[in-house]
Amino acid sequence: MNIWDPVNIRQELDKLEEHWSPRVIGKVNDPYIKVAKVQGELVWHKHDDEDEMFLIVYGQLLIQMEDRGDVKLGPGEFCVVPRGVMHNPVAEQECGLVLIETVTTLHTGGTESPLTRSIEEQEGKR
Repeated sequence: MNIWDPVNIRQELDKLEEHWSPRVIGKVNDPYIKVAKVQGELVWHKHDDEDEMFLIVYGQLLIQMEDRGDVKLGPGEFCVVPRGVMHNPVAEQECGLVLIETVTTLHTGGTESPLTRSIEEQEGKR
């Protein structure tokens, strides 16, 4: 992946076969740019030291946030979940999104689930 090569987000989303399995498609300094297809519910989790940005390409995403209420996002909208906030992404129908998060951000924070993906898996190394 060369930083000067154009990347088509929709084409990268179309390559994904699994829900809740983000794929790294770029990097800007420290943060990764990832795409993911999601449907259903992930798991309640938090990232103690990192903020996480969700940008919706298609579909709708509900981000449940403990003590902050829910945020509903549609195409072209984004939300930053602050570090330390328990949250749970939910999509009734398939939703394609872009995640921007630091290279240290664990997929489901310290919460393990069958949907948890390692950074190596997200980088396509496994």
